[in-house]
Amino acid sequence: MTTDVHPMPDRTGESAPTGAAPRPRRVHHGRGFWLLAYGFAVMMAFSAAPTPLYVLYQQRDGFGPFTVTLVFAAYAVGVVVSLFTVGHLSDQLGRRRLLLPALALNMLAGVVFLLPGIPVVPELLVARFISGISIGVLTATATAYLTELHAAARPGASRRRADLVGAAANIGGIGLGPLVAGLLAEYAPHPLATPFVVFEVLLTLGLVGAALLPETVSRVPLRYRPQRVAVPAASRRTYLAACATGFVSFAVFGLFTSLAPGFLVGTLHQRSHAVAGLVAFAVFASGVAGQVLTLRSALGRQLRVGLALLAAGLVALVAGVWLPSLALFVVGGVLSGAGAGAVFKGSVATVFSVAPTGARGEALAGLFLGGYGGLAVPVLGLGLATQHLSPRSALIGFAAVLLALLVVAVRPLLAKPRTDQ
Repeated sequence: MTTDVHPMPDRTGESAPTGAAPRPRRVHHGRGFWLLAYGFAVMMAFSAAPTPLYVLYQQRDGFGPFTVTLVFAAYAVGVVVSLFTVGHLSDQLGRRRLLLPALALNMLAGVVFLLPGIPVVPELLVARFISGISIGVLTATATAYLTELHAAARPGASRRRADLVGAAANIGGIGLGPLVAGLLAEYAPHPLATPFVVFEVLLTLGLVGAALLPETVSRVPLRYRPQRVAVPAASRRTYLAACATGFVSFAVFGLFTSLAPGFLVGTLHQRSHAVAGLVAFAVFASGVAGQVLTLRSALGRQLRVGLALLAAGLVALVAGVWLPSLALFVVGGVLSGAGAGAVFKGSVATVFSVAPTGARGEALAGLFLGGYGGLAVPVLGLGLATQHLSPRSALIGFAAVLLALLVVAVRPLLAKPRTDQ
């Protein structure tokens, strides 16, 4: 496989004519695949980097858990707005042309985090919203881009490598962000500045790498419309059940990127920022593992295993807070993370199986809308509940709502006919 850089071809695949202005030099598709995977992972890591730092902001500025959930919700709103207004435009404008602004936006969010002399809550809200806008552009663009670079580098090969690397960069990257930020906050000076400086450097490297990527989509005249959402009429009940499980899966991940560090400090008396980052990393790493380990499983088995792990994890999580037991809390996080990863993968496969071929993009948009609703709404409810109840009691209500949704969703998901078995 050639690894030398070569001139960027024009839309027809021909080299630039002699005497024309030199085109930027691009890396080969094989190298581009790994450069993109790095940029994807770093951006997702940055999106979750504030997780172990919220406790420090709370201690310094005196706000409570509900404010943390508002800040986190600003991120989710940014993702949804971007996903449905801009995220699908790389099909027309090109992958790299959207990836570069997404990286730049994330770097801008890092600059906002570092600005001195402005009220911290508006600063956090603005930074998280900008980061959400960036991630909404990134997720669909980078996932498709990885698949296309892989196909160009290895014609005829299975897309399994692209799927695995994409899942690792996406969910694994989210886990790496809190881990890196937590370690820096615990052991480096200036804990509310150093993590963002480090990520600015990492994002800069990602931006340079993205600028070298070969484009995989020929630009066409823009015909703008927002991303549509379509519910398959013939399989409405199954589709809504898949959206409900996506909602629950994202709610679990939302808990561990927002309020979980507060539970560690206030209820489990674990004040290490490194431990807070490690717990979040363990949850997201188990999410990747849940997807990988069920990769070859039939859809029905994948859903059964994921739902069982998710339910068991939520029960262990509540038990860990009530006893209290750090070990049981972590076990609950790992089990629910693995279950959430497997269940969401199964939800995507379910939507693919029930949606008409020409409407799959619109059906998946609905699934992701439900997912990002799950990222924000339950955590907001949990934060509001802690204003009136003890954190332990509030967490019981949070887990009970999610378990009830799973009970409602499980029957239509597992009863539907499947052709993969």
